[in-house]
Amino acid sequence: MAAAIGEIIRNGILFDVKNWQILMSKPYDFFQTVEVLFDTLIEREIPYVLVGGVALLSYVEGRNTQDINLILARGDLDALPEIGIQNEKKDFIRGTFEGLQVDILLTQNKLFRKISQEFVAEQSFGNRTVRCVTVIGLLILKCYALPSLYRQGQFSRASIYENDILLLLLNYSVDLDAVLTILSDHLLKSDLNEVERILADTQKRIQRFSNQQQALEE
Repeated sequence: MAAAIGEIIRNGILFDVKNWQILMSKPYDFFQTVEVLFDTLIEREIPYVLVGGVALLSYVEGRNTQDINLILARGDLDALPEIGIQNEKKDFIRGTFEGLQVDILLTQNKLFRKISQEFVAEQSFGNRTVRCVTVIGLLILKCYALPSLYRQGQFSRASIYENDILLLLLNYSVDLDAVLTILSDHLLKSDLNEVERILADTQKRIQRFSNQQQALEE
């Protein structure tokens, strides 16, 4: 069972020194804010899927994260006026809920809709059970995002995503051919080729780790 989502968010913010001055001047109740957000989703019967860094931490020990990432339908977002929209671009929305950053992937994107329909499992965070993306769903989303991140020159974020992929593949057996087959319907051929190269490099790293482990055990 993963830690409570509020605890994950709190730790991500507290361990980022850039936030310390803000936190000292204005304390936030991270637990309460997160609880209210998910209670609101349930009370209004809004279908959601938790993705991103918090979802990742339900499967592996990974990086800190400071926001909530959800897949939602645009119409359902209209039923959440408490989320103040800061930026909307194509299939993505960045908003805030009582000071908490909430990044939203919209189901108008066919791949995001497919993930929300086919790659969802219930996961426990503290005492709460949430609708969370599966391991293979996370891999698909990470791989889908990488070509765009590289085109935008967001190399730091791309490296984080590649490490997320490595952590998942180190801990879970995944049919990567199935991942690539799904992505082939949603990526340009050139982007798909880049994803294939990244996955191949990742598998080589994993094999190297395995060889080193075997050498230690001999």
